[in-house]
Amino acid sequence: MDAPENPEGPRPPGGGGRAGGDAETPRRLSREQLFVLISAASMNLGSMMGYSVLGPFFPKEAEKKGASNTVIGMIFGCYALFDLLASLVFGKYLVHIGAKFVFVAGTFVSGGVTVLFGVLDQVPDGPIFIAMCFLVRIMDAISFSAAIMASSSIIAKAFPNNVATVLGSLETFSGLGLVLGPPLGGFLYQSFGYEVPFILLGCIVLLMVPLNMYILPNYDADVGKHSFWKLITLPKVGLIAFVIISSSSCFGFLDPTLSLFVLEKFNLPAGYVGLVFLGLALSYTISSPLFGLLSDKMPHLRKWFLVFGNIITAGCFILLGPVPILHIKSQLWLLVLVLVINGVSAGMSIIPTFPEILSCAHAFIGPTVGGFLYEKIGFEWAAAIQGLWALICGLAMGLFYLLEHIRRKRSIPQNIPSTEQERTALLPNEIYPYTILE
Repeated sequence: MDAPENPEGPRPPGGGGRAGGDAETPRRLSREQLFVLISAASMNLGSMMGYSVLGPFFPKEAEKKGASNTVIGMIFGCYALFDLLASLVFGKYLVHIGAKFVFVAGTFVSGGVTVLFGVLDQVPDGPIFIAMCFLVRIMDAISFSAAIMASSSIIAKAFPNNVATVLGSLETFSGLGLVLGPPLGGFLYQSFGYEVPFILLGCIVLLMVPLNMYILPNYDADVGKHSFWKLITLPKVGLIAFVIISSSSCFGFLDPTLSLFVLEKFNLPAGYVGLVFLGLALSYTISSPLFGLLSDKMPHLRKWFLVFGNIITAGCFILLGPVPILHIKSQLWLLVLVLVINGVSAGMSIIPTFPEILSCAHAFIGPTVGGFLYEKIGFEWAAAIQGLWALICGLAMGLFYLLEHIRRKRSIPQNIPSTEQERTALLPNEIYPYTILE
């Protein structure tokens, strides 16, 4: 059923109410909306750079400090686990604390613990180092979750009729952070040592705190009236969530394992390892807006993106090693090519789905299981097993859509009211009709 429009949403200059309907669509961003976009984009960019900067060199450093590959995978994976748990808490109490305070405080703590991560090489080897890694990583996850939850709440108030459009656009800055983080981290580590990448990025995030305190508007958060648990019990939503977790865990799988594999197999310096990560992140960042546009303009393509995106991802992970049964020699150019294709297939799998599910889906399973499998059976077989999950998801989605098509053909056509669509143009002369995933 169509939801009523939010009468309390911020009104842009020149909009004298809603009496004129769509004819009075705002043509320009208001000053407050622009400030919200700047704050959210800077937080996404800085936090994702801080998250991804350690990929090219931290696993090797942690090995030197006595951590096994399984433990390294758990250090990476605990971030997503506590990000998810903290989001449930902040989502419940955000209305009482205040969105702006939570956003600024989360950004401040995230910058501080990023700097703190840069001095962990001074901690004694063994259990103390491992415990401190977990503690700092968990603090970073909680602070990032606070900032993201507050950002989503502020965006929903600033853009009541363009939430999906804005969140999808901000994913570009998250992707840009993932693109810049690994090569920058690898270069700084190779040139200046372990501490500099974390201290530099941490300071950049801390500099955003006074900026956001000054420019970010205050909004009163609204108490939600709909049940998240009822939503995920719908078969299609549950299946889509499973696909998103699978796709995101494929990203997470590479965090603790890819740099170790590249270092051992090709003997590359840390700076070049970061460039290997760049192939995946850059292709994902470039292809994501394209698949988002196609998903909005041609909704019937979404199901095909989901099915074939997962199948292609499965093939990519089989060829990453490659898996030994193929008897293909592992070569650097092949690895980079597969990562580039994997970035595109990830965009196909993830972007057509509901953006807010994505924020909690960079799965704990991927890094943790990935580190364990890498230690026990090697990168080639571990990557193939990870790809098997994506293959199962792709086939399951294909089967679901096939059964849904057969059921629709047999049923009597009904006029079912559609869900509320975004009607307000974010930019001049642009109308993006958003519908539920078909």
